Amino acid sequence: MKIAKRYLLLLFISCLYLSCGNDDAPPNAQELAFERLAGTWDLANGGSIIIDGEDASLNYPNFGLSFTDGGYNTMNAGELFSASGTWEWANEEAGEITLDRLRTIIINDLTETNFQFSFTFTGSGGEANLIDGISGNYVITVKK
Repeated sequence: MKIAKRYLLLLFISCLYLSCGNDDAPPNAQELAFERLAGTWDLANGGSIIIDGEDASLNYPNFGLSFTDGGYNTMNAGELFSASGTWEWANEEAGEITLDRLRTIIINDLTETNFQFSFTFTGSGGEANLIDGISGNYVITVKK
């Protein structure tokens, strides 16, 4: 009888020990990427806007963007982006973001201080297009 009680006590202690483990799942790729993405980004300290290999940063003075959970805001983005809107991950790997205008941007690099992404922009044409948005392949690098 003593042996049975000892085994039951040992079994109880083992179950108690195992149930105290960490039940939290490790963060997935999207959660980890959002930790880096969240916040305000701009062209200061080495950022740039490259269109078809040419630096067009001067066309977007004080360009910036900020990301919150599911939302974004831009500053001086011309026709490239809405002033504010929504975003979501386009894939499980967190390598692409879809903006509310149904534009998908490809994340080339995302660290705590550097965010580089690319996309193709097709402007509406006309003289305003020369100021607000130039058609072409964009590579934008912003800094935090």
